[in-house]
Amino acid sequence: MEGEVEKYILGADGVRLCYRIHRARAPRGTLVFIHGLASNMTRWSELFENTSLKEDFNLLRVDLRGHGCSMVRGRVNYRVWCDDLARLLDAEKIERVIIVGHSLGAQVGIHFAHRYAERLAALVFIDPVYRQALQGLLGRVRRWAPLLGLLATLVRGLNRLGIRRRHLPYRDLYLLDVQTREILARSDEDIADLYMSPLADLKYIPWTIYLQELALVVRDLPVPESITVPVRVLLSAGATTSDHAVMRAILRRYPDCEVREIDADHWLLTEKPEEGRAAIEAFCRQLAAELTP
Repeated sequence: MEGEVEKYILGADGVRLCYRIHRARAPRGTLVFIHGLASNMTRWSELFENTSLKEDFNLLRVDLRGHGCSMVRGRVNYRVWCDDLARLLDAEKIERVIIVGHSLGAQVGIHFAHRYAERLAALVFIDPVYRQALQGLLGRVRRWAPLLGLLATLVRGLNRLGIRRRHLPYRDLYLLDVQTREILARSDEDIADLYMSPLADLKYIPWTIYLQELALVVRDLPVPESITVPVRVLLSAGATTSDHAVMRAILRRYPDCEVREIDADHWLLTEKPEEGRAAIEAFCRQLAAELTP
């Protein structure tokens, strides 16, 4: 995106962390975009290219530790990711933010709300993931979560012995989205078959990170009643990864929550990029207006 700068900082343990930031001339606030499982910051490239939010918001997107240009093969968890984000905000001298998170990124936002409550103004979720609602592949993964954690530890030990892939390519999700829409337009293929392929994901992410993430994404989250900031949710009406009725019941428990649905599966930014972008823009502008004294 024009005007966006790629930067790096060092985590508390010396790991190099990558992010990109666009600063508006007279910002109404800062929006932090967090990608999902086995993803990276290019999840937001199409939105960033076309959004009007860049005119009056600082836009910041990150490669979470273990992803993209923030590559590492060590331990990852919500505490580490939240601490990395707080360190990044310190580096940019940003006090409070609105977090926009997709899937696993929404979970990171929930944990950030507990760990750094004073730095969070609001949350915008895109297809958040809750253990109680999981079905399909992730529903089956839920039953194997303890084993996944043990396997991740084993693989991490092998990595320390030097048994690992030396190079992992950077995955361009903007390009993948364009190609996927072309496939869906000319065939009856299910998008879940295209985006829920562990073998495809593992071409771009270390085994130990992938296994840790699978174990993390199916864990219980802090209860919705504990989130005191406004929550806005963009939900795929036809999501195959979660039980829709259970999802709506969970979301009703947030003290301040508004939900908008789009006819899509769990990857609505791929299937309906213009509708998704318009909804995110409306949520962020509404929140900024509500939060302004």
